[in-house]
Amino acid sequence: METNRQKKIGGVIQKDLVDILQGEVRKNGVSNLIISVSKVVVTSDLSVATVHLSVFPQDKAKEILEAVKSNSKTIKHDLSQRVRLQLRKVPNLVFFIDDSLDYIEKIDNALANRDNPIENRDLLDKRRFQ
Repeated sequence: METNRQKKIGGVIQKDLVDILQGEVRKNGVSNLIISVSKVVVTSDLSVATVHLSVFPQDKAKEILEAVKSNSKTIKHDLSQRVRLQLRKVPNLVFFIDDSLDYIEKIDNALANRDNPIENRDLLDKRRFQ
């Protein structure tokens, strides 16, 4: 369970990371690329922040993730400059791709197809409900 302090720090980090990442995209003149920070989870000792990134278009996600990971020291430095009056120590940043939108899309596609387990009960595993 996250404490209020963890949530507040996660929110501050999320807001500033969005500004940093979008600023870099604009500064480098990259078009047709959207990077958003969907979630930031801070550990209880405030030493590590897990950052979930959403990238559109999805086919560039791995490439962008590798670029962000390789520049994580610079990103942390930029972040520390922005939050220096709010945080004493900036947590280490660990980046992941947020695949929740892909998961939702797969569910929508499954429900739209004829393999819909709600309409065709034979697709459900009978052992699960015994």
